[in-house]
Amino acid sequence: MKFSKVLMIFSLLAFPSMVMAQKIRVVDRNTGNPVERVALYTPSLKKSVITGVDGYASLDGFTEGDTIIFQHPSYHKTLMTKKQILASGGTVFLEHRVVMLDESVVSVSRWEQEKREVPNRIVTIQNDRIDFFNPQTAADLLNISDQVFIQKSQLGGGSPMLRGFAANSVLLVVDGTRMNNAIYRSGNLQNVISLDPHVIESSEVIFGPGTVIYGSDALGGVMDFHTLVPALSTKDKPLIKAHALVRGATANREKTMHTDLCAGWKKWSFLTSFSSSGFKDLRMGRHGYPELRRNEYVIRSGDRDTVIPNPDPDIQVPSGYQQINLMEKIRFRPGENTDYLLSFHYSRLSNVPRYDRLIQYKNGLPKYADWYYGPQKWMMPHLTVHLKKKTSFYDNSKINLAYQYYEESRHDRKLNSIFLRHRTEKVHIANLNADFDKVLSGKRGQFFYGLEFNFNDIHSAGVTEDIMTGTIFPSPSRYPDGLNHYYAAAGYVSYKKNFSGLFTFNGGLRINYVSLHSEIGDTSFYHFPYQTIGLANRALTGSAGLVYHPGTRWQFKINFSTGFRAPNLDDVGKIFDSEPGRVIVPNPDLKPEYLYNLDANVIRKNGKVFSFDFSVFTSYLNHAMVRRPFTWNGRDSIMYDGELSEVQALTNTGHAFIYGSSFLVTLDLPFSLQLRSSLTFNRGKDQDGYPVRHVPPLFGTTHLRYEKAGFTVDFFFRYNGRIPYQWLAVSERNKGYMYAKDAEGNPWSPGWYTMNLATAYRFHNGLSLHFDIGNILDVRYRPYSSGIAGPGRDIVLAIRYTI
Repeated sequence: MKFSKVLMIFSLLAFPSMVMAQKIRVVDRNTGNPVERVALYTPSLKKSVITGVDGYASLDGFTEGDTIIFQHPSYHKTLMTKKQILASGGTVFLEHRVVMLDESVVSVSRWEQEKREVPNRIVTIQNDRIDFFNPQTAADLLNISDQVFIQKSQLGGGSPMLRGFAANSVLLVVDGTRMNNAIYRSGNLQNVISLDPHVIESSEVIFGPGTVIYGSDALGGVMDFHTLVPALSTKDKPLIKAHALVRGATANREKTMHTDLCAGWKKWSFLTSFSSSGFKDLRMGRHGYPELRRNEYVIRSGDRDTVIPNPDPDIQVPSGYQQINLMEKIRFRPGENTDYLLSFHYSRLSNVPRYDRLIQYKNGLPKYADWYYGPQKWMMPHLTVHLKKKTSFYDNSKINLAYQYYEESRHDRKLNSIFLRHRTEKVHIANLNADFDKVLSGKRGQFFYGLEFNFNDIHSAGVTEDIMTGTIFPSPSRYPDGLNHYYAAAGYVSYKKNFSGLFTFNGGLRINYVSLHSEIGDTSFYHFPYQTIGLANRALTGSAGLVYHPGTRWQFKINFSTGFRAPNLDDVGKIFDSEPGRVIVPNPDLKPEYLYNLDANVIRKNGKVFSFDFSVFTSYLNHAMVRRPFTWNGRDSIMYDGELSEVQALTNTGHAFIYGSSFLVTLDLPFSLQLRSSLTFNRGKDQDGYPVRHVPPLFGTTHLRYEKAGFTVDFFFRYNGRIPYQWLAVSERNKGYMYAKDAEGNPWSPGWYTMNLATAYRFHNGLSLHFDIGNILDVRYRPYSSGIAGPGRDIVLAIRYTI
């Protein structure tokens, strides 16, 4: 009998009063968190009850000799007698299922759907996995999926790469609102760390442009983060939930503290969360490529710069930073069909050293004495209104209204220069999403449709400071210093239909309109051949996919989709040095780039013992925005920052072909052991036969996990393949300071692996202890395209308490 039918029977047989004397609590064995909506029933179905949001249920309706079945779709079924339950202290622990073909996802249509009916390749990072691995940042959280490659230019960063795309070609979404804004750049982007990993309940990663609910930027995929939601009480008394975490690590001397508190009544609920983290300079491994070491660095001594030897070249000086996150949520549910959620997110980083720039050299000396990002700030008040009411046009509707404020700044000074350059960007963002679904009568399928509007107001300023006198004077801004407005509007519709219980079809269309208006104010620094930049682009994108699921063990998926990325202000309005000796200038004639994608996925689950997930894809990028030689006022080179530099610009002269595959296998072994291994392969070339920049090397993980009676041990390897010089993108070949050297002295990215151990023990009172050792062999390595080396041997201790 399906779980939904069992629930219906339970609801009919449930007792009229939930206030009973003999109460027990059902919790997740791994996390210690309460599990709601667990069905407790006798084999005859004559007695039944369901746990509330706090995990409690009453056994007053059962006799001591009754055998009680505990059932939940996300957990293994458990049988115990009432006498056994009470004798054990009244707490029942459920084992989480490892693989669930009927897992639900919300990122594809903004409404909960069975994953088995979705043709897209989706990876879900659940809360229990997040709690176990205790990631330092949201970028590290994506890394524990084992299927997202993370690049880091500095310790305070993390740029996800998906299917050969990164930065402004992948989309970040938090609680249904897009984070991408008009100054997201095409180089590696570090904005994901604004999110607090300790309040993320789950995250879903969609690979490829496979869904029409997302517009521009979702070429490589979408990373959809869902934060904690205030829980309502199902009883007359308030529901109180609290969680605290203290964590420390040796590789960067991390100190992290987090706490969150939820107080809920039947209609109102309040949640508050605060996190604070501090990281010192990161220590790399001690065994491996010596050219990655930090042998010297610059200090300011009196009125001069001095290059001094690093007493420990494995310490990456400077790289440390601090971060705070705050989240507040208020929920009001006046009735069963209406739900209001008001949220507030705030994140602030300290100054973050741009480590990859600080290791650049010129004439045998460090090029820069200072290069750091100023405090990165992100704020988002957010209102969600969810209506459940069947009408002629919709069954459910959800309105998301958000305002975001984002601020970033760059500060750099060359060696022995007295001039410190400051460039600051402030972005005000308004977001509106309206999403609806409608189930058609007579099993004719289901429609999802909606509207999206986004507006960006960007302010860019630049000044230079004389560090000897403190004098401030104007200097070029990163973007035009006049009016900068970016607009996006879209409408979409998608359709889902099940055929004979074996096939599910999903298809949809989205119409997009994106415009940009930018005015150049000060022309005293650069003589622009124009005073305004105006773009207006339209795009029609779509997707069509089919899922064949013959029974509960097999799934076969195929999906064709298109995506696009419209030029933003960073693409068309920026002057900056992309690499030594080259400068990027604006191109007001830039057009959108389009992606055509085909992917297939096969999933097999053999009972509770064995499962695998294999997928392949191929993508064609047309009108690609690529850097090419350009002219500025008829000149192919200009003086920039005191250096004669070749002029380049983004143009639509490129196309690229990208393909790849991924494989995930899980095997349950005797003695509570489980083997899990994943491998991801991507390859791509542009129209000239050169490798695509954001295609990572072969990468994967292999885990051997033991889990029993609250104790979990995960011994795992994380490995990356090599990228020899001939496979490096042309832009990467000019960054020899970031790479190891091969026998000919050319830069290359060596392969590497790390051996790691993660452990946790969960006490029955909600306390859990975590002890991890990362990079046990203390390997010195630097992930592909990263400016900073990975951590050396890292001992991590964390204490978590939940009530």
